[in-house]
Amino acid sequence: MTNILTVALLVVGFLLIVAVMMQPSKQQDALSALSGGAADLFTERKSRGFEAIMRRITVVLGAVWFLLGFILMYMSAH
Repeated sequence: MTNILTVALLVVGFLLIVAVMMQPSKQQDALSALSGGAADLFTERKSRGFEAIMRRITVVLGAVWFLLGFILMYMSAH
């Protein structure tokens, strides 16, 4: 059982890395990267389409990854 959960943790971790890397960049230009995005400080845009789907996938994969980690930690302690 522990081996299956360990493999599942590795697979979910890999999928989480892929999901984070597929998210679109928030940086508009090089000046925004240097200034820290101060010009866009109060312009919060709601994510739509592909960006919203990737955000949800990332949150779900992150929650599953933490849950698997806690289950493996509990199983190794008992």
